[in-house]
Amino acid sequence: MLNFLDFIKSKYEFFSPKEKKIADVVLEQPQKIIASSIAQLAKSAGVSEPTVHRFCQKINTEGYPDFKLKLAQTLAKGIPYVNIHVDENDSTENYTKKIFDSSISILNEARKNVDIRVIQRCVDVLSCARRITFCGLGSSATVAHDMLNKFFRFNIPCNYFEDPVMMLMSASNCSLEDVFVLISHTGRTKDLIDVAKYARSRKATVIGLTSENSPLAEECSLVLSAKIPEDTDIYIPMASRLVQLALVDVLATGLFLRKGPQFIANLKNVKEAIKESRLEMPREKKADNKEPGEEENK
Repeated sequence: MLNFLDFIKSKYEFFSPKEKKIADVVLEQPQKIIASSIAQLAKSAGVSEPTVHRFCQKINTEGYPDFKLKLAQTLAKGIPYVNIHVDENDSTENYTKKIFDSSISILNEARKNVDIRVIQRCVDVLSCARRITFCGLGSSATVAHDMLNKFFRFNIPCNYFEDPVMMLMSASNCSLEDVFVLISHTGRTKDLIDVAKYARSRKATVIGLTSENSPLAEECSLVLSAKIPEDTDIYIPMASRLVQLALVDVLATGLFLRKGPQFIANLKNVKEAIKESRLEMPREKKADNKEPGEEENK
């Protein structure tokens, strides 16, 4: 069941331009609105008080007092998501704040929604894998690549593909002990769905970092989803990528802990191997302890 803020968001496309201005203010600053009068909300949105009243009726409340009551009840349970709605007239300060607020909110919501049992099962599967293949297309390819950068350190053979043909070729050579990790926020990418089907037909385990009940999810052995409310058909997929990257860190940490203390030596060897590729940090100059005016001994 949708909470009040999510309900407003779901009706957004049906609002008039003036009603959208009100919705934007409410979604961006819900805490402030519950302490505001109808006149203050109208002024913040740049509309008239009758427009605010019609807005309240349109979202199935009996008026402004009932609207504030439902909003307060939602806030008491915690804000699930900050809908950014970046406007073309936003200043640098405004859109920067919106992006950061949205990112913080979505990560907090993802933390509450993620299924710990699925994370545990994914770590179990990954720890027993003969080979792990990470696949993603578009913005999800960067997440798949990030997984490769982290997981190859665990002494498990890993592959990374962002080419659908290479993905299918890899799936054709997989077996029972192989694990495929397919990344797609929408879960509607046909190429990845085909890879999941092929890998499953070869008895491989397929982990999907994707949306629940999506076509891709239906073809996966395990689905790790945080129920992220982001429309990637309209907006640049920012929030979904952040959550996916956080889940990558969670899985990598789980696998590290599963490997045990003896694995620390292996990570130390990796760090030592790349040490020569980095410039040394500049050393701080030693403090001059001489008294003012004191001449240096020769």
